[in-house]
Formats: sequence, C-alpha cells, structure tokens
Amino acid sequence: MQEAINHKQKRILRLVKSTNAIRSEQKSMIDSEDYYKQVEHYAEQIRKTHNADEIIRILDVVLSETRGLKFSDEVFVAQEQVKRAEQKIELLKGELEQLRGLVQTDQMTGAFNRRGLDDIFKREAARADRNAQSLGVVLIDLDNFKKINDNFGHQYGDSVLINLVTVAKETLRPSDIVARFGGEEFVILLPEVELEDALTIIQRLQNNLERNFTLQIDNESIPITFSAGVALRSFGEHQNSVISRADKALYQAKRTGKNRAIPALA
Repeated sequence: MQEAINHKQKRILRLVKSTNAIRSEQKSMIDSEDYYKQVEHYAEQIRKTHNADEIIRILDVVLSETRGLKFSDEVFVAQEQVKRAEQKIELLKGELEQLRGLVQTDQMTGAFNRRGLDDIFKREAARADRNAQSLGVVLIDLDNFKKINDNFGHQYGDSVLINLVTVAKETLRPSDIVARFGGEEFVILLPEVELEDALTIIQRLQNNLERNFTLQIDNESIPITFSAGVALRSFGEHQNSVISRADKALYQAKRTGKNRAIPALA
C-alpha cells in the first residue's frame, strides 16, 4: 500500500516538473516575440531622431535587452541570429560614435567646431553651476591674419591655424577645451580657474606660440601673435552672454596694440 502511494507521489512530482518546463519554454517564446516587437519600436524611434547621442542611447537599450533574453533549445537558431544582431548593433554604435566625433570637430585644425563647443559648454556650465565652480571663457583672434593670407596664401594661413591649435593643446591643461569659433577666432574653455590664473594661462600660450612659429619676411622673423578677451562666467550665465563679454575685451585688446589678453568686465 505504502509503495503504491510513493509511486503516485513520484508521478505527481514528474508531472509538476514537466508543467514548469513547458511554462519556461512558453515564457522564452513569448520573450522572443516581445523582443522583436520592441526592436521595431526602437527602430521607429531611431528613424524619428537626428541626434547621434539619442541613437546611441537607444542602441544601448536594445543591446541590454538582447543580452537579457533566454531562449530554449528549440529556438537555438534564434539565439544565433541574436548574436549576429548584437555584433551588427555594436558595429553601428561604433560608427555612430565616430561620426559624432567628426560632426563636432573642425576637420582642418582638429579643434572642436561650433557644434562641439555648444555641447561642451552646456556640459561644463552645468558642472560649474552644480559644484559652485568657476569657468573661464576666452575668445582669441589671430593678429593680422588677413595680411598673412594676402601675402603668403591661404595654404600658409591654414598652417598658422593648425599650428595655433597644436601649441594650445600642448600648453593648456588636459581639462581645457579649444574650439574654432569661426575663421581665425577660437574659444578656449578653462574649467575651475580664477580670472588671474586664466590670464596667466593665455599669456603662456601667447609666449609659446611666438617661440614656436614665426614668419620670414625679407630675412626678418615676425612672430605669430593673437589677441584675447578673458571672461569668467557668472552662475547661470548663458553661452552667448559670456562670449559677448569676452568679445568686447578682445576688441579692446585689438585697439590697444594687439598681442595681449584683456579681462572682460563682469
């Protein structure tokens, strides 16, 4: 009698195990169907945006959900397809990140362009406000650049711009940012710096540029110089406002002899 009861219990246990396995398999199949619906949803989101950062964020979500899927043995082929999908998504993400870098970079000088400056300024300004830190904003303009182009040609003028950015990257701190603002104008962002220190940094850049790059005219060496307006951003101050203040100081530097850095009024 006891033996019959034990046998019946084993049959029940086997039945319960079999039911759980079926449910697990059904869950896997449902997850895979939901996944493909989600992929189409994310694809639609990607089609609607032109922002590389947003596309990369969506791809990260797709990758995360893809790696979280668990398939049963019966859908092994689907697993292989998902692996290939992961590889393609990773490749696309890398290409987008590279494209984003190109979109934000001035191709000739290697400095950030206006779009890159806008993004970085927002980030640095938010960090400065959040941590109650200063942010130096410097507008520089190469002296006599039109004359350089007229006398030596635009190719030589381009080499002057390239050399300026090279010397700036070698002179400035790793946290400082150089962006081409337009033509021969550049903006330099100096995080966590006071006005006097910002002026010292820019004067050091002026000295290094003079030592490293000169024009030869009638056997006379003429150094490449720039003028600068140096502003310290106020809490919550917009990018246009602080650059406008730096521009006014730059104009004063040009009027009073060039090759100098002038602090902007608050």
